This record gives sequence, C-alpha cells and structure tokens, in this order.
Amino acid sequence: MARSGSVPGRRGESRPAGKAASPRPARGAASALELDRIIHERIRLGIVSALAVNETLTFNELKTLLSATDGNLSVHARKLEEAGYVACTKSFDGRIPRTEYRLTASGREGLARYLRHMEALIQATKKG
Repeated sequence: MARSGSVPGRRGESRPAGKAASPRPARGAASALELDRIIHERIRLGIVSALAVNETLTFNELKTLLSATDGNLSVHARKLEEAGYVACTKSFDGRIPRTEYRLTASGREGLARYLRHMEALIQATKKG
C-alpha cells in the first residue's frame, strides 16, 4: 500500500505525489541512447545550429531564418537560455529594441554531443 502523499510506482515502489514515473526505454535500447530533448525540438535545433555557424544572431534574423513566429521563437529561445545553451543580450539601437543571441560553451558541447548521438544512430541503423 502506498504511503500518504505518494503514489504507487513500478512494482510496488512509491514516488512523491505529482512526480511522473520515468518511461522505460524500449526493449534492447540503452538509456545512453536518449536524445537531448532540449536540442531535439525542431526550432531549438535550428537556433543552436544557426548560432554554431554565426557568432551572434538577432531575434529578427533567427525569426526569418527559421520561418518562426515571434511567440514560437521566443518560447524556444527562452528554453535554450534556461538550459544554459544560449545567452541573450538585450539592448537598444536608437529607440528600437535589439535582442541578440549567442551560443554558450555549454551549448556548443550540447550540440556536439547531440550530433555525435545522431551519427551513432545513423550508423546503427545502417548496420541493422
């Protein structure tokens, strides 16, 4: 029986209320094969990829490059910023607000790790 304030987990274990059970990897899949979910999202992958080849890009440049809406780009850029992958600098060009993004060292490492992971998946698929 689960204790008060907890919900049953797998095989009678309990976990704190409000905490979702961790999904099990598919049979034969190793946990090391889990993709970086922060980068894997299409818009976020586009942001980090664009910033990997450009020192900085403005909000409007990213918006045009990725064909994203203001709201969509803003939400995804903030998620990357919270993860420490992207740094955001806000300033004014005269009276016009200017938001500029750059990839952090952590973001470069995360992208490199993500690309190695994707390469390994491609190679594994070719062998199978």
